[in-house]
Amino acid sequence: MSTLRVTAEVLTVHEHPNADALELAQVGLYRAVVAKGAYRTGEAALYIPEQSVLPTGLVEELGLTGRLAGSRSDRVKAVRLRGELSQGIVCRPEALADVDLALAAAEGTDFAERLGIVKWVPPIPPTMSGDVEAAPDLLPWVDIENIQRYPGIFEPGEPVILTEKLHGSACLLTYVADEERVYVSSKGFGSKSLALTEDPRNLYWRAVRGHGVPEAAARLAERLGARRIGVFAEVYGAGVQDLTYGADGRRDTLGYAVFDVSAEIDGEVRWLDAAELLDGELPLVPRLFEGPYDSERVLEIATGRETVSGRGLHLREGVVIRPAVERYSPVTGGRAIAKAVSGAYLTRKGGTEYE
Repeated sequence: MSTLRVTAEVLTVHEHPNADALELAQVGLYRAVVAKGAYRTGEAALYIPEQSVLPTGLVEELGLTGRLAGSRSDRVKAVRLRGELSQGIVCRPEALADVDLALAAAEGTDFAERLGIVKWVPPIPPTMSGDVEAAPDLLPWVDIENIQRYPGIFEPGEPVILTEKLHGSACLLTYVADEERVYVSSKGFGSKSLALTEDPRNLYWRAVRGHGVPEAAARLAERLGARRIGVFAEVYGAGVQDLTYGADGRRDTLGYAVFDVSAEIDGEVRWLDAAELLDGELPLVPRLFEGPYDSERVLEIATGRETVSGRGLHLREGVVIRPAVERYSPVTGGRAIAKAVSGAYLTRKGGTEYE
């Protein structure tokens, strides 16, 4: 899940192909449906991204009472309006009437706290929760930004790798070689340096034991001479999320697919190629493309049917983009890594979004 920032953005306004009274305001590669004539290309306005939870007063001010997602109708979610995908909200709230939005856009000011906007945190089902313990040695996962919001993460033509983004729950495993200790966590608990104590009922522990992940991590640590190995994977199947890929998480056939590996070697944590290190050792997320970066090509590959089941049972959630050679990104302030999510996935009915 990406970080929440509510910022002013310079807009590019497009005609809505199916509605005379509506237009499309573009932010990055996102487009949000707006009233015709409300904004002009080159003007700045506030952009509230998906997964934002708005205070009641702001919902009422924007005329969105009863029109947003969630049990309280206060969460921003992608929708289709007259056939066009609308992601996020473009507005100029009264609370920012005294703000130079063009200057704020240039400075990257975050208005989330000022406006009382928070990030939606999905509920945790009992099978994904449990007793936790402090785990300072746990190697954490990183938030991945959406390439449509931050299109400058990659340069056109830069060699990249696209892997399929699976709709499951992120499982973090850290193997500490000098202690022969295994820590298992979820993304949410892992961000707080907490690990789940072993429990045969727990989804993540069932997955790592069932697929022999601690043993594979120990072998990898020995090969690399690493003090710690981090294995990051998606656990999926029925009982995990609404897209199952033909696996049954309620039994012992949990799906498990590694999407990243990190290693602490000589005191430095490095991100490594999971396919290069673990092919034949553990299941991997499908690799869909290797070649020059092109934003239109990425968005095209992000759509369609999933390849995990081998039967195309569901629509594809999207893709994760990495450079062919691991590098730093000044756009993210960390790893150069991003995701692109399918519009069909975002607007599907009955979807679940557990972390």
